[in-house]
Amino acid sequence: MRDAFVARNARKASFTGSLLEARRPLIMEVKRHDGDGTDLLGGRTLAQVVAGYEAAGAPCVSVVTGRWFGGTESMLTEVAELTDLPILQKDFITRRAQVSRAKALGASAVLLTAGLLARSSLATLVDACLSVGLTPFVEVTTEAEITSVPHPEHCVIAVNNKDIKTREREPGDLGRSQRLLPAVLDTGTPCPVSASGIGAPEVAAGLLRAGYAGLLVGTTLLRTGNLDDYLSTLDAELARQGDAR
Repeated sequence: MRDAFVARNARKASFTGSLLEARRPLIMEVKRHDGDGTDLLGGRTLAQVVAGYEAAGAPCVSVVTGRWFGGTESMLTEVAELTDLPILQKDFITRRAQVSRAKALGASAVLLTAGLLARSSLATLVDACLSVGLTPFVEVTTEAEITSVPHPEHCVIAVNNKDIKTREREPGDLGRSQRLLPAVLDTGTPCPVSASGIGAPEVAAGLLRAGYAGLLVGTTLLRTGNLDDYLSTLDAELARQGDAR
């Protein structure tokens, strides 16, 4: 079984490539509950959620293993066994050993939170990711954090619209993504991402039209009554905004 697991993960496409090539570049997230502790699975199994994302054409999946959101490492392993899609592990990664652990559990990318890491530590962890074939998914909230990202050409740089100091319990500041996009683009990252607090498909479409190459959407997709309807509205809004230009 372990050999099959390793073989399956070897077949996974690159995280960045999958997102950039996607018709709908949404990183669809799996997490047990939101920052307030409200259940998001609603009795569904991880297998059911992942199958729904695959059927919807998700290019990548994010798995929240952080305890704030009820996450565990076993969730990452289970999702990695369920899908060939590239997987982002979202947790507070602060040590090289955690990077190696993420790779062993089936991750294709790992979250690195610039606001929690000294510049030297961030550089060490980015190098550790690249050395084992993981995509560094570097989360930023300020221009200073953006300038601290090493090797941006090999990183996904993601603007977090929420605040980890409040355990991401507030609605989120989508204006942050708009304000920081020029600085993110200036780094040369191939894949700027807006993450968290993204609600209506009209909002998602606006961020993509503004220049983001991908969006990380979790709570909204897990709460929506009909994922296909959400995505159809997104498609229509992207087409409408494109026509308006």
